This record gives sequence, C-alpha cells and structure tokens, in this order.
Amino acid sequence: MSKYRVVVLKIVAKQLTVTQAAAQYGLSRMHLYRLLARYRAGGLDALEPGSRRPATNPAATSDAVRDRIIQLRGTLSAAGHDAGPVTIAWHLEREGRRAPSTSTIRRILTAANLVIPEPRKRPKSSYVRFEAAQPNETWQSDFTHWALDDGQDVEILNWLDDHSRFLIACTAHTPVTGDDVVTTFLTATEQHGVPASTLTDNGRVFTARFGGGRNAFEYLLAALGVRQKNGSPAHPQTQGKIERFHQTLKRFLAAQPVPTSITELQTQLDRFREHYNEHRPHRARDRATPGAAYRATPKALPAGGIGAHYRLRYDRVDTEGHVSLRRAGRMHHLGLGKPHRGKRILALIDDTTVTVIELATGEILSEHTIDPTRGYWRNQRQEPGRWPSSQTDL
Repeated sequence: MSKYRVVVLKIVAKQLTVTQAAAQYGLSRMHLYRLLARYRAGGLDALEPGSRRPATNPAATSDAVRDRIIQLRGTLSAAGHDAGPVTIAWHLEREGRRAPSTSTIRRILTAANLVIPEPRKRPKSSYVRFEAAQPNETWQSDFTHWALDDGQDVEILNWLDDHSRFLIACTAHTPVTGDDVVTTFLTATEQHGVPASTLTDNGRVFTARFGGGRNAFEYLLAALGVRQKNGSPAHPQTQGKIERFHQTLKRFLAAQPVPTSITELQTQLDRFREHYNEHRPHRARDRATPGAAYRATPKALPAGGIGAHYRLRYDRVDTEGHVSLRRAGRMHHLGLGKPHRGKRILALIDDTTVTVIELATGEILSEHTIDPTRGYWRNQRQEPGRWPSSQTDL
C-alpha cells in the first residue's frame, strides 16, 4: 500500500489529525488536504500520482509527417533504395517539411513494425577507417555478380571515388576481362580526370604481380603516373567501401524486374547510378549526395605521368599494322608496321603528336605528327625505344 493511502486512511479513521500526520510523515498540511479532497472525489485510486505529461505538445510530430515517413519507407524500400532514418529525413527536407530527428523517425518506423532486428554486428569502433581527403585521390574498383532470367552469370564492374563515394562507372560484362578494366578506366578518366591512385584486390584483371610481370592495367597506370594500391590477400576489409557498395547495388537490383539481357541490366545500372549519385544522401558524407560531395572539393592529380595533358586511346593494332584514330570528326590511320599487329597499345595524343606505346612492355612503338589534311600518318620514330623507367617503374 502506498504512503499516501496509509496517511489518508489514518486521518479518515481519526487515528491521526492532519497536523499529526504532517509531522509524522513529512508532508505539508496543504498537500494532505489536497489528498483528502482527491480521496473524497475518487476514492483510494485517486491518491496515486498522476501523469505529469502535458496535455498538448506543440513540438510533437504531426500525423501528416508521421504518415509521410511511413509512406517514404515503403516507397524507397520497394524501389530497392536506402530507406533509413537519415535518408527519410533528407527527403522530407527536400519536400519542404520540417524533418524530425533521426531517432524520432526510427521510433516511428519501429512502432509501425517496419524495422527488422538484425543480428548483433561487429562494433564500428573495432575497424580502422580511412578516407581520401580529396575527390580523385583514390578510386576503388571491384566487380560483383548478378544473374539474368535465364541463369546466365553477369559480372558488374564498378569504379567508386573513395572520398565522396561518387560512382564513377558501373558496367556489365560477361565476364570482366583485363581489356574491360582498361577501357572502363580510360572512359572514366575522359569524363572525370585521372585519379592519383587506385585501390583494388589482387584479381588477375587488376594485377599480375603474383604471376610475374605486369598486365595492361598496371602498365597503363604507370604510364599515367597513377599509384596502384592492392589490398592484402583474403582481406576484403581493405576495399571496404566498394564491398559495402555492392550490398546497396544488389538491394536495388533485387527490387527490379529480372533482366532478360545484358543490355537490359545495363539500363538498370545506369538508372541506379543516377539515383545513387544525385538523389541519395550518404551518411558518411553528412547527408550530402555523392555527386555533391564529389563536386564540392578540388580534385587530386597524379603525382607524375602525362595523363592530365593528353587525350588517351586504348586499342589493338590491326592485321595490317595500323591503328585508327578519329580527330575533329575525321578518321586517320597510324602506321606502326606489321611486326606490331595484334599488340595492345595506348595512344597518347596532344596538340601536335601521337605517341603509341605497347602496354604489355611499356615500349614506344611509334610517334606520329598530327596533320589534319592527311588520312595516313607515318611512324616518325626510326628506332624503337623503351618508355622512360621514371614513368613505368612507379
């Protein structure tokens, strides 16, 4: 029995006066008279302490905002997009609404049974986290797998900026080859500039260091002055950002119709890339979209090399010893010679000269003077040479 009930019953039974009860139980006479009034009005139950919660709360989340939070959760989840409290708050602000705190949004989602408990994860404090200071300081790359409706396996190659999480490229292949890595990298550099470094695992399409020598991608990076970084074997945490990104990508793809062709899959990837870069706030970037974060800071540049001053073309010498090059809307042909047919080459093009090097060896195969009036440019280099060691041995 509560203290208030005991005091009131003793007063009512005339065992104590109000003055005696106040002295014995440490209560004021005024409070005892209030308790007696409540007892006469509602009995013993009225003596229990009532809620001190205010009858109204001007700062409470309105029903309209609450309903919109639940609606956004369903819409974003159904489309395969992130639908966490941070993302929902970002969308509310974009709609001109006053967004509640993320903890309030989380409580609303939990009350609506829209939060699925997950197994206890390794604490974030146990990870050693690093992040590039500028866009283009490091591009992470890796590929993951997805299946078409007929069961065919497709590999999706991604390039992700480490600083901003900007998705540089996202392309489908069957399967990813070394040529695909070089081609997608060069296409990305034409659009976004040459990065200062790359970070990948030790897959054969990225490095041949465990088999001796170099592959085409490694020679390309050396020629451009790009530092190549590879994670430790069997330690995917080194490439943690791209590994985590694959979860986001696959969550989106799982919510889409199963693609019937690689072309259809690429269309889905293009749509995802646009949404991910420009319409999805990233928690690691203080709710800025990857696109906004990528454009907000000056880009890092390679420590050396020539990539920033040259147009680049990756190709293979044809059976006649020629390489084709389009310039100012006109097709030109470079004569390298039949001994070089079939070789994979990188053409470095400035305002006056085209220099062609073999990616497998770093050897300079030819140099051509640009002449817009002629369709065929002869090899001006009389004796083959090696690309300077300062450019290849980085």
